[in-house]
Amino acid sequence: MMLAAASLNFAVDPLQVFRPAHFFAAMYSPDSRMQNAGLIRSQDFDTVFMGTSLAIHFRQSDIDWLLGVKSLKLAMTGSNSHEQSFVLSAALERRASRVIWEVDDWIFADAPDIDQDVYIPANLYRRNAKGLAGYLFSGAMARESLWMLARWFKPIQMAAARLDTQELVKFSLSRVEDINTVRPDFDVSAAYNAKAALSAFTRITNPVRSLYLAEGYNYDAMVKNFERDAFDLIARNPDVQFDIYLPPYSILQWVAMRDASPATLKIVYDLTGYIARRLAQLPNASLHDFRAVKEVTYDLNNYADVIHHSPAVDLKLLSWLAAGNYAVDRAAPELSLQRLKAQVTMYSVGEFED
Repeated sequence: MMLAAASLNFAVDPLQVFRPAHFFAAMYSPDSRMQNAGLIRSQDFDTVFMGTSLAIHFRQSDIDWLLGVKSLKLAMTGSNSHEQSFVLSAALERRASRVIWEVDDWIFADAPDIDQDVYIPANLYRRNAKGLAGYLFSGAMARESLWMLARWFKPIQMAAARLDTQELVKFSLSRVEDINTVRPDFDVSAAYNAKAALSAFTRITNPVRSLYLAEGYNYDAMVKNFERDAFDLIARNPDVQFDIYLPPYSILQWVAMRDASPATLKIVYDLTGYIARRLAQLPNASLHDFRAVKEVTYDLNNYADVIHHSPAVDLKLLSWLAAGNYAVDRAAPELSLQRLKAQVTMYSVGEFED
């Protein structure tokens, strides 16, 4: 049975680890930490797009169109800098020439070593014997392979489609473009609106929950992780252009830290100032700071909570990246940070209660 499972998984190759899909229709999973191992091997790209849940809904076609590249989105919800750096290193083995990297302060919090991270199949990325054996002899993967085969047969295509809808199979998407993107019928205004943002603000500033704001924020640890996972990666790849951007949290996130956890806010300021100064030393790195763009951050209808912005903002960010708007000046790397500080200091809570 194990040999049968291995043979089936090798023949179907659900993740396309060994070869791009030819004989069977390719299907993809929204589990980015797993799926990325196959995407890196099966897709053609010159640009890698990395980030957290703040970058997860971008469409590759929009990235390609607005930036003039052939991109591969590898963003992972809730990912830390160690995971991101590890996946980026694997992607750069394919000779990508550019990385667009959404970086927020939280990702540099301490996290398990990559081999102790139970959420990412590290050895499959490495393509070593342990990783490939785990993939080939996986019973769960064999089940997915069977469902991919089943889609060939019309009598059970409808049943397979129902399983896809009910999320009972992992590989339910027929296009890479659709991995972790917003569906066309999704009601954006119902999810992203001022009411949702204000509700989140009230929740995180409640004294019972406000400790959440400080969770994982240790300046020395975060600097160490930035140096290991970001600075060193960029320095090791001098022929790759890294466009790093700081995402536009709503003004409410900063006000929440200002009023409920000022020590956390100081850590964020100090950390991002350090990051800006260090990146200014690397000729192949550009930093773009969108945190003080008031047309986005002050409009609470752009947000589902205090940090996650709508798909409409995705397009704005890509346009700004293409035009070089909000690029940080190497000669004055902390100027954009000073603008943010001024906004946070002056902002009145009553402004969004009206």
